Amino acid sequence: MSDKKIVFATGNDGKMREVREILKDLRMEVLSMKEAGACLDIVEDGATFGDNAEIKAREVWKVTGGIVLADDSGLVVDCLNGEPGILSARYMGEDTSYEIKNQNILDRAANAKGGERSARFVCNIAAVLPDGQVLHTEESMEGLLADRPAGQGGFGYDPILYIPEFGVTSAQLTMEQKNKISHRGKALEAMKGQLKENFTGGENNENTDCQ
Repeated sequence: MSDKKIVFATGNDGKMREVREILKDLRMEVLSMKEAGACLDIVEDGATFGDNAEIKAREVWKVTGGIVLADDSGLVVDCLNGEPGILSARYMGEDTSYEIKNQNILDRAANAKGGERSARFVCNIAAVLPDGQVLHTEESMEGLLADRPAGQGGFGYDPILYIPEFGVTSAQLTMEQKNKISHRGKALEAMKGQLKENFTGGENNENTDCQ
């Protein structure tokens, strides 16, 4: 697989850094959709994270062929009836800063105490293979809503998901720590295993706008 490329259907630089770090041992070039020449306006109208991940992967695959991965991920807050969920990237509008989004969520959950603040990141990875076959993996990272945003690492909702086992928010984890326990890290690791099963000939290896 060393002569092949993987296209990851995102234009998010923070996400691409995480993806490249996790997939680096595959010895495959990992390109964003923009780098692969697939600057598309994709309508994510699925009912689940898996639906949206597959929609993105298929649309990019139609342009690039080869191996295309896409994820759909988001924050699920139990006391807010699962919001923002699959609408995480579009919550309060795509142009609204995450600083504002994060504070809004904390304000809405202000009366929740202890375990009532349970929340998690969920990530579904869809892979479209050269022959059109589709693979899926889905994982989560459990935590609690933090009392206030904390940390400069990561992106998006990372500053408000508190991880009890580490005593910090997701935005305060090191990259190594995060890749081991994160929803995206675990889903990508599982996808690596599936890719290895499907390609035995060698060593293995949001928005979806192009900004």
